[in-house]
Amino acid sequence: MPIFDYKGLSKGGKNIKGVVDAENMRVARQKLKKDGVFVTDIKDRKRASARKKKASTRGGVPLRDLALMMRQLATLVKANIQLVDALGIISEQVDHPALKDALADCKNMVNEGSTLNKALAKYPNIFSNIFVTMIEAGEASGSLDAILMRLAEFSEAAADLKSKLSSAMTYPIILLIIVLGILFGLFTVVIPKITVIFEANPNLTLPWYTQVVMDISGFMVNYWYLIIGLIGGSIYVFIAWKKTPAGSIKWDSISLKIPLFGPIIRMVAIARFTRTLSTLLTGGVPMLMAMDIVKNVVDNHIISEAIDDARSNISEGESISGPLKKSGQFPSIVIDMVSIGEKLESSKICCLRCLMPTIFRLRPRLKQ
Repeated sequence: MPIFDYKGLSKGGKNIKGVVDAENMRVARQKLKKDGVFVTDIKDRKRASARKKKASTRGGVPLRDLALMMRQLATLVKANIQLVDALGIISEQVDHPALKDALADCKNMVNEGSTLNKALAKYPNIFSNIFVTMIEAGEASGSLDAILMRLAEFSEAAADLKSKLSSAMTYPIILLIIVLGILFGLFTVVIPKITVIFEANPNLTLPWYTQVVMDISGFMVNYWYLIIGLIGGSIYVFIAWKKTPAGSIKWDSISLKIPLFGPIIRMVAIARFTRTLSTLLTGGVPMLMAMDIVKNVVDNHIISEAIDDARSNISEGESISGPLKKSGQFPSIVIDMVSIGEKLESSKICCLRCLMPTIFRLRPRLKQ
């Protein structure tokens, strides 16, 4: 028999909540009414649990949707609207189903006494550790509206960076596909027709490189299925290898050295590092905790190891710029500005809060 969670008012006007089993929701309401309970909210426990699980496992919420949601929530909180009411208003306005369900559940949790950061932590596929940590700092410092606005700006900047990266990668990929298509057409259509002319003259002696091209063309025409199988098998083996810990680390190292794409991958990783660290430090997150978060944001094991070494140095009271320079993965402008920040004042965190936004604004110039 279904179980229903309910909230309501007793005959004395007190808020009460509990569970009741009934055949359906209508019968459950009737049972509670007979017991003198005025129902304000009732839901099927099984369906509610499934809905929460579905929302928590669905990711893929666009960054711009998150940015808009954070900006609207910041505006409402700054206008002294209660957080529960603000979450209710925002949950009705958003269009993305996973985000809508998550906000509705967060509203209920906050209404029951939970903090906002703990409520958001239930949905790691939607709200990353950066969001949870910064909101926790904002709630502790009483500056939640400012933190939410910074998160909105952070999400918008991340969305812009992702859009620029897609634009930068689209043209060379399309160009590569066109070139490969032309070569395939030459070897399977044009060269075989020319080969017929040469074969009609058996006494004609061809240069060795012409013969090689004709042999390759003949192989592609007669054994095209082997080529497709080889390409498909290679892709499968590469993906399986890349998923292994050793393969993932090796590929991250190789990807930074790929012509044309390598500098872009490095620039994106360093931009994420500087932008995220700046956002966390400005939001009042402790330096060591901020370094723990950003090492997972860069999405590259090689650069992540350099950041982890820098964190270890900080925990021992040493420099942050030394490990970054030793790794050889960071441009000199980043290392120099971090080093200057450490020398300006005794408080490294204070200096880096000021310098990291500057480094991020210079990210288009980050080149080895």
